[in-house]
Amino acid sequence: MNPIERFYRIDQLITEHGSLSMQSLCSELEVSRATAKRDLTYMRDRLNAPIVFDRFTGGYRFEKSKSRSGPRYALPGLWFSADEIHALMTMNALLQELDPGGFIGAEVRPLIDRLEGLLGRANAPARAVMLRVRLVRSMGRPVPLKWFQMVGAAVMAGRRLQIAYLGRHRNERSTREVSPLRLVFHRNSWYLDAWCHQVDDFRTFAIDAIEQAIPLDARARRVSLAEVDARLGGGYGIYKGERLRWARLRFDARAAVWVRSEQWHPQQKARALPDGKYELRLPYAEPHELVMDILRHAEQVEVVEPDELRDEVARRLRLAVERYGA
Repeated sequence: MNPIERFYRIDQLITEHGSLSMQSLCSELEVSRATAKRDLTYMRDRLNAPIVFDRFTGGYRFEKSKSRSGPRYALPGLWFSADEIHALMTMNALLQELDPGGFIGAEVRPLIDRLEGLLGRANAPARAVMLRVRLVRSMGRPVPLKWFQMVGAAVMAGRRLQIAYLGRHRNERSTREVSPLRLVFHRNSWYLDAWCHQVDDFRTFAIDAIEQAIPLDARARRVSLAEVDARLGGGYGIYKGERLRWARLRFDARAAVWVRSEQWHPQQKARALPDGKYELRLPYAEPHELVMDILRHAEQVEVVEPDELRDEVARRLRLAVERYGA
């Protein structure tokens, strides 16, 4: 742990135990005697901590002064960037969502406590801080903890899985033998990038669509993450591939206010047009997810190219109009 984390830990230990020996302090912090002494000196001299050595107890304690003058003791704040705060809060929310019944074992519980400790302050208990942050996760698909644990274990151990899978696009069930390669969290849902031995190619599976999973003794196919990225990392959204096409979308001025601040794809190219419109170019391999995002803007966006994407969006819009009986 870094020095600031140790300061918080020292404060917590002395507060809990009243007095703490140097040996106990070194053991709890997992540091040398010299490091512990430096930390205590820094806290006394720079943070104004009222730490004194009690010869009677043989340990360090906080001095109980009725009228302490001078600068007040205050621990330094733990500052995080916006991305770090989001990562911490999301991790905590994901852990709780995966285990709503409280079945997470002793190995994972300390991680949650650690996150809450990092987010806490001396004058604001961690759980109170957590109540001040609200994560709204819409449209997420819950994953049974049993299958998530099994898939995750197979990824880490490099072992194959036999899965019973529901392919929602065609509403078809199939049994696959797969080599799990990595877990992906995308748009509030979990996915598995894997090598499918039935089709002898890369595939991405929604973990919530796995209806049965059986660990196999066979070793997983060895594939570098660089190759996984090359095959599955270039397109749009979760449905990716090697054969990339480029879409050109033109948003009207109303939609441009929102879209210009969004990142649809890391390789997107955008430009503002003189009439207030906004043009976005981005690569995609499989159009399904991109079409859904385009339809979200309805009449405020036009697909300029390619023709096949334009035709598919137009077809979906016509079906929608027919559904409403226009």
